[in-house]
Amino acid sequence: MVCAVATLGTNHAKPFGPELQVKQMFGWRNAYRGIVDDIILFKKLNIEKKSNAIRESIENNKEEILVFEEDEIVKAMMIIGKSRDDDMPGAFELWCIYVDPMMMRSGIGSKMLAYCEREAKSRDISTNTLWVLSRNAIGRSFYEKNGYYADGKKQMIERLGVEEIRYVKQL
Repeated sequence: MVCAVATLGTNHAKPFGPELQVKQMFGWRNAYRGIVDDIILFKKLNIEKKSNAIRESIENNKEEILVFEEDEIVKAMMIIGKSRDDDMPGAFELWCIYVDPMMMRSGIGSKMLAYCEREAKSRDISTNTLWVLSRNAIGRSFYEKNGYYADGKKQMIERLGVEEIRYVKQL
């Protein structure tokens, strides 16, 4: 079976390959350096394991992986889908968004977030959620500028030793 991810804003798919795992890995390193221990970011992140997990999710339709591609360059990726939270069964969720560090501050993240919100609305879903590390000031500021607010729900990611908080937006 050939795995593919959708290309944002188009009606075609891009074959799933190592470029996406590398994008996500560097996105993690860029966003979480100083928040998550470097040993985890630089020694324990495993592209092969992540690749297998993403491939399995695509094959089982567990999540929707989209890329932002421009000039035949994949500049960002995101994963969206139904909320994973038991207390938000009818909500949509932005599971993750990673913009290539060299492409940040160019409006790509905003376009991707807007796409996620439009996708939720197209499915008659009026609430969008996401989780962000509590110490990720840049991420939190981005979501707050786009109308999201912390709803008070928190959880620990034990394997990383960090806390994340849920943000919500009524669409």
